[in-house]
Amino acid sequence: MTEEANLFAQQQSNRRRSTWLVIGFIVFFAWVGFGGDLAFGLLTADDPPGSYRHVVPLIGIFTTLVAGGICWFSWRYGPARILWATGAWEIIEPATPEQKQLVNVVEEMAIASGQPRPKVWIVPDDDPNAFATGRDAESASIAVTEGLLRALSRDELQGVVAHEMAHVRNLDVRLMTLLAGMVGAIALMSDGMGRMLRTGRSGGGAVGGRSRGKGGNPLALVILVLWVVTLVVAPIISRLLAMSVSRKREYLADATAAQFTRNPMALASALEKLAAAASPTRTITQGAAHLCIVDPAPGVMSSREGLLADVLASHPPIRQRITRLRGMGYQQAKREASVG
Repeated sequence: MTEEANLFAQQQSNRRRSTWLVIGFIVFFAWVGFGGDLAFGLLTADDPPGSYRHVVPLIGIFTTLVAGGICWFSWRYGPARILWATGAWEIIEPATPEQKQLVNVVEEMAIASGQPRPKVWIVPDDDPNAFATGRDAESASIAVTEGLLRALSRDELQGVVAHEMAHVRNLDVRLMTLLAGMVGAIALMSDGMGRMLRTGRSGGGAVGGRSRGKGGNPLALVILVLWVVTLVVAPIISRLLAMSVSRKREYLADATAAQFTRNPMALASALEKLAAAASPTRTITQGAAHLCIVDPAPGVMSSREGLLADVLASHPPIRQRITRLRGMGYQQAKREASVG
């Protein structure tokens, strides 16, 4: 497969995944709403005349509309909200030599990748890290931390920026930005529903009181249990999904960055410095961890491989990424030597 065909296939795959992500997200919220309506409707169906009976599926209508609104908001404003959450500020006119160098490197990598120059942002954090966000190449932004600017040489910075430009070109930013917005929304929804259930139990709510007094409708109780379980596991599943999506794309972005710079050893060196950083990137939340070039708060599974690591870690092991890049550098040096 040619490079152009591979790029097209990757972009098409990300477009399909983004579409299915939105569909799945709306279906999930619809289940949360209409499932709750069904359970409460069955629980109140046999109540005496004059008692409240849950007939109109207000919860389902509300949650489905909310899901559609969240999808639109994540698509339209997700990139800006991610940047806002990190405290990033845009470089309009570079004020320091480090900022000028960053802008120059971004312009070079935009030319090398054949993409429009993205907006450039600085994240006020001492830990070295970087990420890209946006809907497409025209709306893309690249953000780097202050610690990254201080830690890397120009060639190493070029490798990191090239990695982020690869995410932009492959449309990874679209999928991963949508994921960031939706992971946060599911977590908030789960917390809110959990508080509502706890309040209902502590206050001896009418539905709970009736079901205890009469034994409850078995089908309603089953649906209610499934509904509650969904609320509990949804944030976990959504975060694991975000991690698995990111992990599979990092190797490809590394390889593409090596093509842009023709210097895989520079990115390998940059990753070594990022791996040696002692403190986490505190300005980047776990909900957006999959956007970063390295995990902002690496855990035990970050340095391991295998199925469990694929599920629980947002990035492949840095050592493995460095090894692959060094292999590319060795092959490149070998080809150049044979030509010379």
